[in-house]
Amino acid sequence: MPSPGHAPAPSEPTRSVCDVLVVGGGINGAGIARDLAGRGASVVLCEKDDLGQHTSGSSTKLIHGGLRYLEYYEFSLVAKALAEREVLLKSAPHIMWPLRFVMPHDPSMRPAWMIRIGLFLYDHLARREVLPGSRMVDLRRHPAGAPLKPSFTKGFVYSDGWVDDARLVVLNVVDAAERGATVLTRTRCVDAKRAATHWQLRLEGDQGRVHEVRARVLVNAAGPWAAEFLGGPVHLERHKTLRLVKGSHIVVPKMFDHEHAYIFQNPDKRIIFAIPYEGDFTLIGTTDVEHHGPVGAAHIDAVETAYLCAQASRYFERPVRPEDVVWSYSGVRPLLEDEAGDPAAVTRDYQLDLDTEQAPLLTIWGGKITTFRKLAEEAADRLAPALPELRGAWTRETSLPGGDLSASIGAPRRPDTDFVRFVQALALRHPTLAPALVHRLARAYGSRVETLLGGDGLGPTVVPGLHEGELRYLHEREWARSADDVLWRRTKLGLHLSEAERATVARWCEANWPASARAGSASERAWS
Repeated sequence: MPSPGHAPAPSEPTRSVCDVLVVGGGINGAGIARDLAGRGASVVLCEKDDLGQHTSGSSTKLIHGGLRYLEYYEFSLVAKALAEREVLLKSAPHIMWPLRFVMPHDPSMRPAWMIRIGLFLYDHLARREVLPGSRMVDLRRHPAGAPLKPSFTKGFVYSDGWVDDARLVVLNVVDAAERGATVLTRTRCVDAKRAATHWQLRLEGDQGRVHEVRARVLVNAAGPWAAEFLGGPVHLERHKTLRLVKGSHIVVPKMFDHEHAYIFQNPDKRIIFAIPYEGDFTLIGTTDVEHHGPVGAAHIDAVETAYLCAQASRYFERPVRPEDVVWSYSGVRPLLEDEAGDPAAVTRDYQLDLDTEQAPLLTIWGGKITTFRKLAEEAADRLAPALPELRGAWTRETSLPGGDLSASIGAPRRPDTDFVRFVQALALRHPTLAPALVHRLARAYGSRVETLLGGDGLGPTVVPGLHEGELRYLHEREWARSADDVLWRRTKLGLHLSEAERATVARWCEANWPASARAGSASERAWS
């Protein structure tokens, strides 16, 4: 066997046997790997790029039921998502928190009575313990009215949740790995041969590393690549198709100072959100555009930017202009084809397809970030007959890594106030750290921050607000392999740093994470 620091040559394939190979390191694959590993299965997760690099890290970053889906009579989907909001908020109060949304009333859009009915359903389709209900507000007096045009005098306020989507993916994978899963990033499944009782799979890493895996079950959680994966490496000629819809977002300097977010109704019957983002910015999105090109090459175009600016400017007193955009991102949503003419009307629900003709093949179609935990639980339940030694469901009452704050604050009360108390306790324990850094580290790592701060601590500064100790932690424990992994996914420091500072981080990563080290984490090298 190769030593831990040695990347095997292409002619030296590694071989392993596992219960389940999960293809896809987005939120669904991450959640399924975590759930199965926690039930006692031996799991290998492979992802061709970085964790959460595509759809799952390019969302509007909301834990929500989907208020607008009520118009399409998606009551079951909305109820399922609403029931998950508080489960998720309690599991990771460091990366998720409640958020109040303001909907300014435009009489030319939906009538007030329709909005009241929709919000009543939204409040009552699932039980709420943490999130307050909806109400009407006078925007002439409410702080949320100040940045809006004076013609908007009345509005509605309701609750949903916010999530750091890319960190949600990573923390699920961290938990899976700590429960025994093997994680292979930058590794493609290039061939899957099926027999009666097992799959023989060939995985290829971007440094020429080859893994041959024998698995009892194959899970296709490739997201927008799910159909392509079936028709390619799995060699299935007939399978479902996906409708690929691009959603793009823009980030501009902050448009308002309060903590509420906005939901704006557009003349085309769609909606966009304007959300406080990273302290100094406002996040505006999303679009719904049919995507026909390569999935991994999705990017915002000028028409989408103009659309988001124009719709936001219908409400804000200060116009949003394309030249104000400091960052943008796009993701391709893999939606189940349901013949809807309008991309915004395509269902966001998911479907689990289990093929047991030979060795089991489970394919995940569709889905949304809010329902990932429930989807993963259902997926594991569906696989239980093929893996009879599996233990029962467990994730509903279990915190994600860093989410259990009780060692610092005692028994939990409410996720939002628990986090405030945690930050206060952390600041008292580390009085030499700047308050802004304490808050950022608490948000990113929760109770795991003490692991980061222990030992040699944060170490020398690489750029303002980012230290060598954090970079080492992200590389060794969270599969970061490049500056982009750090600056745009595991943190959003890229927004706050200059171009020269981002280049400094890139040079540090290149110098300290040589190609062989960048190719594999400690867990995957040990598995090799």
